[in-house]
Amino acid sequence: MNKRTFLKLSTTILSTPFLSPLSSFAQKPPLKNWAGNFTYSTTNISYPNSVEEIKTLVKKGGKLKMLGSRHCFNRIADSKVQLISTKNLNKIISINSKASTVTIEGGMNYGQLCPLLQEKGFALHNLASLPHISVAGAITTATHGSGVKNGNLSTAVEALELMNADGDLVTLSKSKDPKKFYGAVVGLGAMGVITKVTLALQPAFEMRQRVFLRLPVVALKDHFDEIMSSGYSVSLFIDWQTEFVNEVWIKSRMDDKANDAVKPDFFGARAATHNVHPIVENSPENCTEQMGVAGHWYERLPHFKMGFTPSSGVELQSEYFIPRKDGYAAMMAVMKLGKLIGPHLFISEIRTIAADNFWMSPCHGQDSVTVHFTWKQEWDAVIKLLPLIEKALEPFGARPHWGKINTIPASRLKYLYPKMEEFKTLAAGFDPRGKFRNEFLEEHLYTV
Repeated sequence: MNKRTFLKLSTTILSTPFLSPLSSFAQKPPLKNWAGNFTYSTTNISYPNSVEEIKTLVKKGGKLKMLGSRHCFNRIADSKVQLISTKNLNKIISINSKASTVTIEGGMNYGQLCPLLQEKGFALHNLASLPHISVAGAITTATHGSGVKNGNLSTAVEALELMNADGDLVTLSKSKDPKKFYGAVVGLGAMGVITKVTLALQPAFEMRQRVFLRLPVVALKDHFDEIMSSGYSVSLFIDWQTEFVNEVWIKSRMDDKANDAVKPDFFGARAATHNVHPIVENSPENCTEQMGVAGHWYERLPHFKMGFTPSSGVELQSEYFIPRKDGYAAMMAVMKLGKLIGPHLFISEIRTIAADNFWMSPCHGQDSVTVHFTWKQEWDAVIKLLPLIEKALEPFGARPHWGKINTIPASRLKYLYPKMEEFKTLAAGFDPRGKFRNEFLEEHLYTV
């Protein structure tokens, strides 16, 4: 990303248009993302209540973008002309108990879906840190969750219904049309409006999570895989300032006897004696229950409860996917930048995600480790740090999270995603005139 793009993006992200007392009557208040760091380029947003209403909007012509739960930190869902939110389309269409699948409307979020699945005795295989995010937004950006054997949230998709640029509904199925399916599910908003999703289910299960404090970083050198495999889902929280991992969160299934023993210590870390927050100074009241207390799968897999503001709230986020075999080496590369990173960081999180087949997924073809950064909203400092971090992670082929801030240029992304040209060809079939393309897609996919 060049200097001009930096300045343009920073102006968009950190500025809020001034409204005088007179103009406030004529203009809608600016539309921002969840964290408040990004101001969308238009306030022209529609909230359709049916697929027919979506069709009317799509067929009007002109560029438009779909808006999920607004948890992205960049311009991936931005439009200068028209935004469509499907948040009112948030119902379960059907549950197929025989096939163990659920079909939902495109605007449903995980916080709405999961309790309803639990009532029917079902669960999803994985969840992200936040239950607040929309299903469609999560799968189209390959948002992930954690676990050495767990694929990201898009790997639960069995079928997808999209509305293309002509207003026609197209159904893609893993079993009937795998090539288009694996190209379109992680679609970055380029294919059209997601109107319906079918997800694979499994029987509901109970979980608990334990937290260990001050894990010596040196323990990861010889035990990285063992530590990251010590539960169904494992997260390391680190601030890069000491020779310790601040916190280790281990989420285990109650039916997993291999990880059932209560441990007073963990590779040199000590067991927490009370609930904690990933950001040490924050209250743990908005975090999911710890201390080994059993609960439903959807009450333990996320880090944060549905009814609370997660994490810091006022923040920026970046994240990079590295082959799992290079996880420890990548951490050591970042550790060398710790003194530069520390003053501007809330916390970093290290997670694992299993490989998948989706063309534009950062986990395509590789078991992955993510290095995630939750930054203070200090844009000028962060945008200068990211190229340093990306250079340190470049030897490991680091791929960025599509919904978070990075400065990796399109020429590098093309190298990191060998299916990119096939993806663009597929997208052109759904959207031959570029109705769903925006500045983000132009910059990251079409400028090479």
